[in-house]
Order: sequence, then structure tokens, then C-alpha cells
Amino acid sequence: MQIYWTPILDVVEEAADTYTFRLERPDGFTWEEGAHTHFALEGFNKEDRPNRSLIRHMSISTLPREGVIGITTRIKEECSEFKSILRKMALGENVAIFKTHSNVPLKRVGKNVYLLSAGVGLATFRPLVLDYLADGEGVPHLHSLNVDSSANYLFKDVFTSTDTFTADFVDSRVRYHEAAKTLAQDLDGLYYVVGSDDFLRETIATLREQGIAREQIVLDKHDFQLDAFLV
Repeated sequence: MQIYWTPILDVVEEAADTYTFRLERPDGFTWEEGAHTHFALEGFNKEDRPNRSLIRHMSISTLPREGVIGITTRIKEECSEFKSILRKMALGENVAIFKTHSNVPLKRVGKNVYLLSAGVGLATFRPLVLDYLADGEGVPHLHSLNVDSSANYLFKDVFTSTDTFTADFVDSRVRYHEAAKTLAQDLDGLYYVVGSDDFLRETIATLREQGIAREQIVLDKHDFQLDAFLV
């Protein structure tokens, strides 16, 4: 397993309590759109066993062509030890990334794609949208639906509707599920879902009730985890 130690170049405040940590891209390091990585702080591997309190599973919110690795996360006033340390880190300090993989690359198979997310889960989909806007081949229409009760919606510069891409933001789960039911009238579409496990289960139930097949639902989970959600 290769561990890349890389410095924090910049921190961008995307919205209230939401930050993107822009990391230097190490030589030879690349990734697919929708990738996640293990993001760790100094000291996580000093003992025989990794200190899991210093490791988080994070999505990469940028594309390789942007030249940096973006990690977007919420850090509220009351937060975990991990986020408390991260918040206090200075530019130039190193963090570790390893075990990078994408479960949700954009499938270009001639079907409409629907990106369903909650809160900062939208960060997973930012690279997919950028990739699609640069080259829409194989995806007739791309639609993003994001629910965020704070109404501090992220990446509005990217998630702006065009002729072939539409973006919808809602501030309640009730409105979200109503919108998801409407989208699910497309019985041939592909439905990508990112959020908490509870959000995944609720969304999958809504989609399945509308007649969407298991094979049409794409989750940011490893294959061995899928059966716990797609029953």
C-alpha cells in the first residue's frame, strides 16, 4: 500500500462550516471522477495498528486536470477530534492519502443519469458534473438533486443548469422525496446516490417503490457492501 504525504496548499470556505482542503497533487497520483480516498493525519501509523481516529474516508471533489486534490468536509463548532485537529492545521502541513478508488464513475451507456445526494455528499458528484460538462458523450441528460437543510448549497458555480444538465436544490427531506419520485418516472435511467446510510436506505426505498431496478442504482460502496442496501 502506497501512502502519499502531501501538503495543504489552501483552504476554501465553500459555505458556513464547509471547507475544501486543496492538497498538492503528488507526482504520479491520479484518480477517476467520483473517487474516494483514505485521508489521514500525522501519527495515524506510528503504532503497530493504525489509529483509526486519525483516518477518515473522504470523497475527492476535484478532477486531476484541476491540478489539486480537493477534500470537502463540514467542520462545525462542536466536532470530532479528527476535524478539530484538521481545522487547526496550517498551510504547508502534510496529510496522508491512500487506498484511492472510485465506485461511481460516470457511466456513458446512452441513459439519463440522476445524481441524488444529501449535504456535503454533493462533493462526490462535483467531478462527475465537470467531466460531463466537458464531454457529454453517452449521457443524454444529467440531473442533480441535493437536499441540505441548512440551505447553504454548495458548488453553485458548477451546479448551474444548462441545456443538458439540470441542478435542483431542496431544503427538506419531504421535498427531496417528492422530487425523487418525479425523477423515478424515468424507468430506464441510472440513479447515483450519495449520503449517510439512512439517506441511502430511504432513497433506495423511494426508487424501488417507483419501479427502479436494483441494477439501475449506483452507490459509493464496495461490491461486498451492496447487499446490505440493495435488497
